[in-house]
Amino acid sequence: MRAHDAFPGFETRTVDTGRGQVFVRQGGAGPAVLLLHGFPQTGLMWHKIAPALADVATVVVADLPGYGRSGPPGDGTDPAAMSKRAMAATVVAAMQALGHDHFAIVGHDRGARVAYRAALDHAARISRIAVLDVVPTHAVWERADARLALGFWPFSLLSQPAPLPERLILAAPEAVVDDALAQWGSDPRAFPGWIRAAYVEALRDPDRVHAICDDYRAAATIDWEIDRTDLAAGHRIACPVLVLWSDHGALAEWYDDAGGPLGLWRRWADKVEGQPVPGGHFFPEQCPTETGRLVTAFLLASPAR
Repeated sequence: MRAHDAFPGFETRTVDTGRGQVFVRQGGAGPAVLLLHGFPQTGLMWHKIAPALADVATVVVADLPGYGRSGPPGDGTDPAAMSKRAMAATVVAAMQALGHDHFAIVGHDRGARVAYRAALDHAARISRIAVLDVVPTHAVWERADARLALGFWPFSLLSQPAPLPERLILAAPEAVVDDALAQWGSDPRAFPGWIRAAYVEALRDPDRVHAICDDYRAAATIDWEIDRTDLAAGHRIACPVLVLWSDHGALAEWYDDAGGPLGLWRRWADKVEGQPVPGGHFFPEQCPTETGRLVTAFLLASPAR
């Protein structure tokens, strides 16, 4: 298999949002759902789930702004362009351009952070969200310790001032991808050579690598402050939230004193459900059947939850 035939029946398009160009794949019919990836991936991470989901939904698979085949926002001088508020506004604009004014979002890792920000900032447009293997950004930094710094090094390394993290990634993109896929609790056999190569290739472009680092810089500053302000103001997610996490990863172990991932998300929303999923951080690729089953059931559930 290759990237060009990983999504049978899907059409590809680059959407000009007025805030930057967003590359998407779209297929299926029914209620719209947007799938968003994380680091160091692209929308290709959904290739095992999106085709089946397209049987019951109109599925849009996007490369996040600044990632993959989507254009970097702005001129690269302002990390705020990669804040989750800005990224959420961009993907919402892309969905509107595609004719989807009301839709669900399923996000993994960085994509989940964009998903919950979209649910907060664009509540009238977001029907429900699924957040995969993350806790809210505010909680990440509020509870940051040596485990985070050593276990999930992008939070601390990529948030450093330019150009250090950019130069490190560009010097060894293969090492970045291999370390992430091997060290974050997933089985490397779940990632065929063609998709590993695609993830590596996406980290060879200096403009996109700079945008990715700005994503992490924004998380440590702008996003954290926006979250803090929302919490203080009692601003909550109105739509239903599905929380899925690795059954042997960090989220399964680090947050017991707060009621686990569900306890942390219930600080932000009333309609929260979820469970652990077999596999490591990249369980959508490692365990796509179980992940797809849970996501599909959530998306098709009655609005009265």
